[in-house]
Parts: sequence; C-alpha cells; structure tokens
Amino acid sequence: MEETKFQEIANYQYSSEALIFKGKLESEGVVVYLKDINIIDANPLYSNAVGGVKLLVSKEDYVKAMEIISQISEYSLDNENTLMKCPNCGAEQINMRTSISDYKSLLVYIFSVIIGFIPFYSKHKYKCNSCNFEFN
Repeated sequence: MEETKFQEIANYQYSSEALIFKGKLESEGVVVYLKDINIIDANPLYSNAVGGVKLLVSKEDYVKAMEIISQISEYSLDNENTLMKCPNCGAEQINMRTSISDYKSLLVYIFSVIIGFIPFYSKHKYKCNSCNFEFN
C-alpha cells in the first residue's frame, strides 16, 4: 500500500478555529486531518508550545484546499455578511480583539489563571489594521 503524504496548510491557536476550517474543506470534498488537537483540547495553554492545531491535507488536495481557504476573509464581517468599515478612516481591514481594560476583566483573568481555566470574561473591541483605531 502506497504511503499518503500530507501537507500542512494552516495552523490555529484554538481547536475551534481549526474545526471551522476543517468543516469548510470537508464540505468541498477535501479530506482533512487535524494534528495536535487533543493536546490543545486537554490544555489550551500548550498551544504555543506545540505550534497550535495543524490542518493537514493530502498533497493531491493541497492546491484545491489552499484555493478554498483563500476565499475566506480574515477580516471581521458585520450582520449583513459584508466587511466592516473603520469609522475613522473607512478601511475594511478590521479584526476583533479581546482586551483586559478594566478591573472586572483583570480580576476574572487572574482568577481563571489561578484555578486553571481559560478566562471566561473579556471585552471585545474591533481594531482597524490601517489606522489602529479601536471601536465597539
């Protein structure tokens, strides 16, 4: 039996991100394998140490998979499924950020780290990649 060679097409910090892209690729007929997903699901703090969850496809499907992945926008979308625009400069390169900006989020973060959980409260803001303007 001939050995199938796999190629990594992306890696993600959290398994939930990898599962979304896996679902998209599988819906297009590409067979996908996830490497290191169990390690990161067991302890998400190991994600940086192991290099995240790796999304692998066979070498024959690599070009098709990269084409599918490239069609997915890396920037935030609004409720109408269009790219968000920066209220300051009008650019469409907006990413969602989580931040610890008040005492409540700081205390929850510290408490979560002490008891070994992922922080369950954080504020989300949007940040423009062009002008670095942050907004809600």
